[in-house]
Amino acid sequence: MGTLDDFRNKEFLDQITILNEIAGSKDSANLPALVDLLKNPVGDTSIDYMVVNALNAVLSQNEADTVAGMNDDHAGYRILCIRVAGEYGFKSASPALVSLAEAEADPDRLMEVLTSLARIADPAALPVFRKYLEHEDPFVVALCIEALGKLRDLESVGFLKKIINDSEAPDRYEICDITTWKAVEALASFDTEDTLAFLVEKLHHKNPTVRRIITDAMTAIGSPAIPLLLAAFEEGDTDMKILTANVLGFIGDKACADGLVASFDKGLAKDSNVRYALYEALGRVGSMKGIICLVDGLTEEDELTLMSVVGGLEKHVNPGIVAKLNGLVSAATEQSARLSKAIISCGATGLFDALYENQGAGDALVDALCSSKDPAILDQFRQLLSDIGGSRAETDLAKLPAPEAGTHKALAADDSRSMCAMHKAILTDLGYEAFVAGNGQEAYDFIEQGENFDIVVTDMNMPIMDGMELVGKIRNTPGFEDTPVIMVTTESEASQQNLAEKTGVTAFITKPFKPEELKAKIQELVG
Repeated sequence: MGTLDDFRNKEFLDQITILNEIAGSKDSANLPALVDLLKNPVGDTSIDYMVVNALNAVLSQNEADTVAGMNDDHAGYRILCIRVAGEYGFKSASPALVSLAEAEADPDRLMEVLTSLARIADPAALPVFRKYLEHEDPFVVALCIEALGKLRDLESVGFLKKIINDSEAPDRYEICDITTWKAVEALASFDTEDTLAFLVEKLHHKNPTVRRIITDAMTAIGSPAIPLLLAAFEEGDTDMKILTANVLGFIGDKACADGLVASFDKGLAKDSNVRYALYEALGRVGSMKGIICLVDGLTEEDELTLMSVVGGLEKHVNPGIVAKLNGLVSAATEQSARLSKAIISCGATGLFDALYENQGAGDALVDALCSSKDPAILDQFRQLLSDIGGSRAETDLAKLPAPEAGTHKALAADDSRSMCAMHKAILTDLGYEAFVAGNGQEAYDFIEQGENFDIVVTDMNMPIMDGMELVGKIRNTPGFEDTPVIMVTTESEASQQNLAEKTGVTAFITKPFKPEELKAKIQELVG
């Protein structure tokens, strides 16, 4: 007597038990009866769903039956067999799937067949994937691109480059479509000098989302991309220098820092935005040459640039750095005040702790701390002074103002730690409770958690979610349709600001900027 005999007349719980047992045993003896139940359903949604699951489990152990079922007259069983062939990588199914793909006209059924072929990853399917690169359905094209990348089909490189080149056309660059996204990922997967060089060349793509995808891809590739990125830094314009420095910092290899220092020594970082990006990258890497360059950067006068230097050194505190800073911070000069403020604004507790032992440096830092209006910063250093202990620390603790929570809330997003610190200092000075995030996704998480903001300040180029995407999501969120959004950017192309305005940006601040400029812009927008 078969397991499924008289199945339709059994109780509901008995039917569930039987189907679960078949799914666990995967006994092929049950295949004919399961196929019959699929083609002639019981009529109960739960049972019919479990029949499909049991059939999937049995077919997973029966490659020949699965391949044969791909040509069955019953559409549901045919699609199930096609899916199972891909899910379990049945190589013998490839020829039949290729034949089905070549003859299929319906986009949905074609997607099913191509998806299974892509999962099997048989090089014999390459002609089919190439054939559909110009299909009218972008999702079919994207699937084929992904498969060609997985199979490292160098014959398709030219076509993939064309997709990316065409995506910068005046009537197309405002949107990053799925085919462009997949073309970038496919070229990155080839990992040849030619494809890497092309992606580096496109690092300043007109669309910010494409820039982010390329940045993420180059960061994941790592070491092989370093020589090409360093060459682009030396040869590129200001925007390219900034973008390549960012990627080199994300890669974090010693060769990245040494190459950037060499470029700095050649005088290729005279622009303040480039120096800022270079210092940020050196801080992430922490090589010996990079730290020396950061120490030399302690003479920078631009507030944001100096914060990037301090932020980088905070991660690599050593006696040489402390000795240099002790002399500079204790000197009672304008630069001493700038450095003290930068150390406090960055929340550089490691540097503060090391410098506090020196009376002159400690007094300068405490004076800067007393000027802060950031409750989080005050609490952070108050705890540090309590941990240091002693009569001097107690006296300094008594000088600190009581933290005052802002009556309004502001959100700032930037992948630079020093820029986030700058925004936080500016916003708290204006009386806001400041929320900061390292990328657009982290920023939008605050909104999804129910926070309301009177103003948003965001960078344009960030990993994970860029500023354009963040602004688009904000504008589509009820209650945020009219919230002022300021975009801070180094982008020199007018097309980028035009695109940002269309996305919903209210106003712009171009780096480098003085804190007073951003304060004035915020007050102009919200009063």
